[in-house]
Amino acid sequence: MNLGTADEESAQEIHIPADIDWQMLDKSKFFFLGAALFSGVSATLYPVVVLKTRQQVAQSQVSCVKTAISIVRHEGFRGLYRGFGTSLMGTIPARALYMTALEVTKSNVGTATIRLGIPEPTAAAIANAAAGLSAAMAAQLVWTPIDVVSQRLMVQGGECPKIPNSSSTCKYLGGIDAFRKILSTDGPRGLYRGFGISILTYAPSNAVWWASYSVAQRLVWGGIGCYLSKKNEVSSENGVNTFRPNSKTVMAVQGLSAAMAGGVSALITMPLDTIKTRLQVLDGNENGRRGPTIGQTVRNLVREGGWMACYRGLGPRWASMSMSATTMITTYEFLKRLSTKSHEC
Repeated sequence: MNLGTADEESAQEIHIPADIDWQMLDKSKFFFLGAALFSGVSATLYPVVVLKTRQQVAQSQVSCVKTAISIVRHEGFRGLYRGFGTSLMGTIPARALYMTALEVTKSNVGTATIRLGIPEPTAAAIANAAAGLSAAMAAQLVWTPIDVVSQRLMVQGGECPKIPNSSSTCKYLGGIDAFRKILSTDGPRGLYRGFGISILTYAPSNAVWWASYSVAQRLVWGGIGCYLSKKNEVSSENGVNTFRPNSKTVMAVQGLSAAMAGGVSALITMPLDTIKTRLQVLDGNENGRRGPTIGQTVRNLVREGGWMACYRGLGPRWASMSMSATTMITTYEFLKRLSTKSHEC
């Protein structure tokens, strides 16, 4: 992929390695290596997700640092990994669905938009947005039940504190036990609590993230091109200033662009994520009571701390999404290059 930028004195061109599309991938290698790489990423970032979830279900605002100290003091470091086994079991099939939908949609939509005569930068943003939307919707079919179970486990503290507005204490012995009890109490519907708002949270968030990532990359590369041109650190080919970045530079730009897109997505979708977490953690039908509706959840949050209560856990979520986006995109691009068919290299 070439990115061209205009300069008052001369043209400049940045030669970026071409994108690897779905047809160029060795699928078996792609899924096997992807499962291993993303499991490692999930393990690294999981404690931040636990902190975010604990803050979202708390009835009062508690800082991220105090929450972390409290967990470690009362539950040990294992408390930061509550529900991780369940989450990991769901991550592998959910990631497989996500990556398949992402690459297939991106390839097909990208080709279609180019054929319609849409400029390449706009076509790339549209293809990325459509791919992010379809990937998130596909992954939620697996991820929502896993999310419900793992989040129930996350909020079970070592001292078994009562979950706000819920009759739950430390009543789950593990992921399988939680799955069985939720299924027997609420049926399959209980495992898909918050599915609709999960789609409303993650589908637009992914569409915004992938589109923003595409735009951010071009902005960053354009800035690099202008900077290098002024420093006279580019070579000239046929009167055009040309820059061929090495793999480390490409990875750094991808990581920076991903962090920028992740931060924006976290800020936009935070209230929806807080409502979703509350719906999934609080009990459903029990002792004749029905679980809270979206409206009731919002009213409870506002009653507890005003509209800013919807942004509880923003710090950990911002950090989690930025770090996750950076590690995910660099890992993902590395995975695609590792999985390229030998005759395509």
